[in-house]
Amino acid sequence: MRDLKHLIFFENLLQEANNDLVKQAKNEGKRALGYTCYFMPEVLLDLPGCFSVRLRAPRCTSPEIATYYMSSRTCHYGRSLMERALEGGFNFLDAQMATETCTVTCRFQEHLKQMDIIQNPDFFCEFTDVPFKKNENSMAHYRKQLRAHVLDPLRDKFGIDTSDEAILAAIEEHNEVCRLITEIGNYRKLDNPPITGYEFHVIQLVSLTCPKYLILPYLRETAEELKTREPESKFPYRIRVALAGAENDDPGFTQLIESCGAMVVADRYCYGSIPGREEIRVAEGQDPLDAVARHYLETSVCPRFMPQEQMRSRKRFLADVVREYKADGLIVASNKFCEYWSYERMMDALILPRDFGIPTCSIEKEYINAASGQLRTRFQAFIESVEIKKIQEGAGK
Repeated sequence: MRDLKHLIFFENLLQEANNDLVKQAKNEGKRALGYTCYFMPEVLLDLPGCFSVRLRAPRCTSPEIATYYMSSRTCHYGRSLMERALEGGFNFLDAQMATETCTVTCRFQEHLKQMDIIQNPDFFCEFTDVPFKKNENSMAHYRKQLRAHVLDPLRDKFGIDTSDEAILAAIEEHNEVCRLITEIGNYRKLDNPPITGYEFHVIQLVSLTCPKYLILPYLRETAEELKTREPESKFPYRIRVALAGAENDDPGFTQLIESCGAMVVADRYCYGSIPGREEIRVAEGQDPLDAVARHYLETSVCPRFMPQEQMRSRKRFLADVVREYKADGLIVASNKFCEYWSYERMMDALILPRDFGIPTCSIEKEYINAASGQLRTRFQAFIESVEIKKIQEGAGK
């Protein structure tokens, strides 16, 4: 396939949190608001006058100083973010909109709040408590938290317009991003897609880490380009896989899987688009903040939700994703010392093959690909096992 016009530009944007589009928005007087979790609604951070940046720590290999503060037995993801903050990589932030979700990101954000790390006199950190259940009480609590710890501080500290009209405008812009990402991602359902999993991973990440109003023209052009992009004459991979799991903001991990012969056709992981790029629906007469709170709480399939029915529904959801995207198997990856996804990965590796007949590869990895040789061996063995299974099923027909 010919190269996507903006792919190199997108890749360069992912080299630093403070990328060229972030710098442009800052120079225009916009406020940069960091966050780390799906439960912090990015749409509320994209109100007029500010923009959201989902934090990453690209190319961080050895978080030695952060380990002193957070210990070596915490997730490499949180430590890598802390290391990048200590290096000055997040000094462009005007605020960190934190969520009390996974423990290690809480600790990272608590350090930002308690220590003088971010060299910005306007910087502040707010924590939003996120419910562990999906019921009306949870909805009411979550809505109040978003008002108290997101909208009110933005209004009081930065003079941001948090009216219903401003929220509706942010939702409209957010929904256009979602429509474009969904349109681009749907090509992966084709028998011979005109886009690779790596390319889609890069595009999805820039939609999370760049100001929406600045990245939108490039997303529109890319979506238009894909309408006429010709795929390879023959499907160039041995199998198709869905990738699920914890924080995965490293396109190199997807590229590694694909270099072994498995095309990544679905991204059901933190920082992925399934879920994450569904449009927010506001009913006639509905409070926009209520619509936002309900959307994020109801669409989330995070393993924080412990009720048995929620746990079972996540397995059904994942099986449906595998079938919808015509994947031959599933790779579930969690970061070492990740609380929630370590348990979820173990259950996925047991339940998906047993109850849904889906070949599953379970991987525990570091945040950054250090053991690529070992991972390559695992992926190649998994691909061969899926191929053998397909041959056996074909012979039995």
